[in-house]
Amino acid sequence: VQLQASGGGLVQTGGSLRLSCAASGFAFDDFNIGWFRQAPGKEREGVSCISSSDGSTVYAESVRGRFTISRDSVKNTVYLQMSSLKPEDTAVYYCARAPGLLLSLRERWYNYWGQGTQVTVSS
Repeated sequence: VQLQASGGGLVQTGGSLRLSCAASGFAFDDFNIGWFRQAPGKEREGVSCISSSDGSTVYAESVRGRFTISRDSVKNTVYLQMSSLKPEDTAVYYCARAPGLLLSLRERWYNYWGQGTQVTVSS
């Protein structure tokens, strides 16, 4: 099982980035995929997740309207398009998988986590 997050980098306030989460080693269409982030000195928080079945999505209030999550079942990849970035979006971003039963950003549902990718937004 592998979840490989990529696409992070340094961007100015107001800029955009697209993160990718490439999945392999398991039945991608059976799992919801979530994005989480952890800023220095803070707890990890859920950002967004997408359903395995109907493409339903959930967003944290802090990113709603600025971030868009999507999935490509041919490429087994989930994307997080981030726009209008703010310094408070600076964090390590992780993707994780959860069995496709309940679409939620609660970490307890996620049973495998990938390594993160750093996003830094300069002011």
